Amino acid sequence: MNQKVKIRRDDNVEIIAGKDKGKRGTVIRVFEKNNKVRVVVGGANIVKKAIKRRSQQDAGGIAEVEAPLDISNVALVCKKCGPTRIGYKLDGDKKVRVCRKCGETL
Repeated sequence: MNQKVKIRRDDNVEIIAGKDKGKRGTVIRVFEKNNKVRVVVGGANIVKKAIKRRSQQDAGGIAEVEAPLDISNVALVCKKCGPTRIGYKLDGDKKVRVCRKCGETL
């Protein structure tokens, strides 16, 4: 992996590009494939997907699921200032994420 992933699971993010621009949600999943980091945000980037019946009791049909977004299209949300970039500070021997605008730990 070439780039450092700054957004983690359960972070609050805002979508800054694409059809759902301006929506906020929680990161459900972060994954990497072919050096591309993508995130799944709860309640955003909803797509319709055909689901095949697996058994007699299973319901098939068309389901709405959250599709992954590129990590560059989301920004972490600070409680004070809103969507922001992330910086790092050393707190003793720990490395903590901080807001670039106000300096509050995230």
